[in-house]
Amino acid sequence: MRHTKIMKLQFILLFFILFGNIAHSQSTHEFLDVEGISKERLSRYDVFLQNEIDEGRISGAVTLISRNNKIVHQATYGYSDLSSNKTMQHDGIFHLMSMTKPIITAAFMMLYEEGHFFLTDPVSAYLPQFKNMMVSTNVEAGKEGPTVDSNKEITIAHLLSHTAGFSHGLGGTALDNDIAKALYQETHANLESRVNALARQPLIGQPGEQWYYSASPDVLALLIEKFSGKTVADFLQERIFDPLEMKDTGYNIPLKKQMRWVPVHNYDSEGNLITSERQLPIMGNTIFGGTHGLFSTATDYMNFCQMMIQKGKFKGRQLLSPKTVDLMTMNQIGDLRQGPGQGFGFGFGVTTDVADSKIIGSKGQYYWGGAYCTYFFIDPKEKLISILMLQLQPYSNYYNQKMRQFVYQSIID
Repeated sequence: MRHTKIMKLQFILLFFILFGNIAHSQSTHEFLDVEGISKERLSRYDVFLQNEIDEGRISGAVTLISRNNKIVHQATYGYSDLSSNKTMQHDGIFHLMSMTKPIITAAFMMLYEEGHFFLTDPVSAYLPQFKNMMVSTNVEAGKEGPTVDSNKEITIAHLLSHTAGFSHGLGGTALDNDIAKALYQETHANLESRVNALARQPLIGQPGEQWYYSASPDVLALLIEKFSGKTVADFLQERIFDPLEMKDTGYNIPLKKQMRWVPVHNYDSEGNLITSERQLPIMGNTIFGGTHGLFSTATDYMNFCQMMIQKGKFKGRQLLSPKTVDLMTMNQIGDLRQGPGQGFGFGFGVTTDVADSKIIGSKGQYYWGGAYCTYFFIDPKEKLISILMLQLQPYSNYYNQKMRQFVYQSIID
């Protein structure tokens, strides 16, 4: 009898072990697969980033992914500052660098919706310093090289699409180097001074005849000030940051938040990753530019992306018209390309041909990144947003492509 009771108890225990595990497995599976994203498959992304940290290639990272307007993944990895071994936090404040550009473009298009200008207007109608521009015929001869007259006026659409013939000073030619020196190595008291320096440089090509990554968003920023009568910083605060609850975004980091700043890192002469000796100032910035300059968190930038993917709406408030968002995120450069399978809209790169791009994704995806290796993409077809924040120089597109590779392969519906 006693033996029989023991066997019954063993059977009951085995039953609960077996079926309890099955129930737990099913529950875990339901928790892991959220909005058509497999957590098991997405863990490959976690493993990859952690390995990059373990191997000394990056210091730390923040990732944030949304699908169907729901956060499906949020994670931190490694350290925000190698010099102090400070652990990365989800609310770390990053240099956005060129991820400033899409925000400036959205702000500028709000003024378009108010009727301040046409996209076909010549820029010189509002900023006369851009009248009668000269075009270099030998970019390797620098700013003093031979030039010809521009054959057409630069339009506002040219500014928005990086087809004006301006440069960012990053192309490596003698003229690029001269432009970089004029814009970023000379002292400028304000934004208008930096824009005037750009206006004095020859164009690298005729307006509308090439896509060339440029400092055009600085001109957009100055136009924001002209049309609104406010500084760019004030306009962004009122029209973008406050409505989108971007509480940690701006051109300066307040003293009480500076412990959350994530400094940039680089490799030393021996190939070791270190906190960079030279850092851009995080306070006292007075040039509120369009090319770069903003600081933000992954969460704040997600709010901006959510507004864009919801056709200009955020928490019931319409910041931009759906038709304006469509205009901004369609290819605006025709057959001019900024990369295989990639066009450009107003403020965003746009995937035009997935096969040609040779990277997993969707036609119509739009995106951009920043010089310190911050990246995002918005995929309207998949209702998907992904953000990856690093602070590493020099810039590499490697982690951008890895983000897309790992995020897209995790989709299972």
